[in-house]
Amino acid sequence: MTYDFLMLNPASDTPLYQQLYESLRRSIERGHLTTNEKLPSIRKLSEDLRLSRTTVEMAYQQLCVEGYVRARPQSGFFVEAGAIRPERSSHLEPPQTIVQAERPGPNIRYNFGSDSVDSGCIDIKIWRRHIRDVLTQQEVLTSYGDPQGEPALREALSSYCYGVRGVKASPEQIVIGAGTQPLLYLLCGLLPEKTVAIDERGFPQAERVFADCGFTVLRLPTDRDGIRMDALEASGVRAVLVRPSHSVSSGTAMPMSRRFALLEWAKAHQSLVIEDDYNGELRYNARPIPAMQGIADGELVAYIGSFSKLLLPSVRIGYMALPPALLADYRSRAKSYNQTASKVEQLALSNYVKSGQLERHLRRLRKLYAAKSAELSRSVRSAFGRRCRLFLQETALRLTLYLPCDAPSEELCRRAIQRGVRVIAETEPGSVTLGFAGIPLEDIAPAVEQLHAAWSDLLGPSKSAERKTAPEQGDTQR
Repeated sequence: MTYDFLMLNPASDTPLYQQLYESLRRSIERGHLTTNEKLPSIRKLSEDLRLSRTTVEMAYQQLCVEGYVRARPQSGFFVEAGAIRPERSSHLEPPQTIVQAERPGPNIRYNFGSDSVDSGCIDIKIWRRHIRDVLTQQEVLTSYGDPQGEPALREALSSYCYGVRGVKASPEQIVIGAGTQPLLYLLCGLLPEKTVAIDERGFPQAERVFADCGFTVLRLPTDRDGIRMDALEASGVRAVLVRPSHSVSSGTAMPMSRRFALLEWAKAHQSLVIEDDYNGELRYNARPIPAMQGIADGELVAYIGSFSKLLLPSVRIGYMALPPALLADYRSRAKSYNQTASKVEQLALSNYVKSGQLERHLRRLRKLYAAKSAELSRSVRSAFGRRCRLFLQETALRLTLYLPCDAPSEELCRRAIQRGVRVIAETEPGSVTLGFAGIPLEDIAPAVEQLHAAWSDLLGPSKSAERKTAPEQGDTQR
């Protein structure tokens, strides 16, 4: 693959990752890149363009979020079907000449992104040992896996998820897949109606799946406790996707009253609650609230969990507990599906769970993330003072920072990258999000110092800024 269609200008004020993203997006829309065409690996493109891997990765991530490309586990990135604009694909513009960057992209020293975990908190040796143990079993390597997931892992997860989340599911109810999206694809095939509701802030990864499966997605208004029940009743939908562990605007878990209301709605209308319990077991400031699936005794709820932040993002294993109403339909189709998660990793995870090491690791992570969130909050307060506003999303392992300035979030991100710090852009001016899963504890304070240096000239006193961070807005640090 050549890169004549890309245009990068290292002298531009536009960050290189954004230039790369925009150039690739235009090339896809115009048909220079065709449906299902494989993009270069992050390593290869960074070497060929003399950019940092982080720059290429950020561009690819944005393309994935917007549905232009799809990441296939262990295969790479591919142009998504439907991303090419028909009115342009038959009138291709002549290739544009690339402007090669003469220097490497921004050197990211501190990563407040949300796509990594702290390598220091993962016991790679133990995980590697479990992988090696499985690889010595010849029958494992020379046979296909169970389409529903390895029985040993489903048995282990049935016990584990009951112990840590109160999920009530037999091994026969559990379906294994390579993360949340493949499991949602399976679930979509079981739903009788092609409309689903989510909260108004959206969920791009899930919305992509629903769109691919021909579903209409309704974004419903929320209040402090989650999706408003009056809006859900009026919508007429028969399925709703919620993230009760971290989706409420107050930054806390969805309260029991709203959980009960959702379950009563599902019972009254013979409907389904899809519970995405992403990192639900990682709550560290308070005892985790039991999953809605367990509260409903395994009825009315399709429960989805994963291990991306608990183990490693590269271990693409998720699991879904189906309610009995959907189980028979799934079992009749199961043999027609291929398993998307590695059989070797499934069996390694099974041994990891059964040995008790996963629960011990979970206890260590809770302590670590509690320390990280406390240190991040302290460092931000020390650097930016009391006028800034913090919004801690505990199980999402990130903190949104609202500064007393009106600078666009993209500008704050650009300045941060120049200081070697990666942060996450927000839609509201003067705000960014800092993910703390991947950054080492000892790096948090110096990283925040670099952010203060990057933004200090934007933080002059102003009456509008004082009003923006007034006490009545509430500080959701907890």
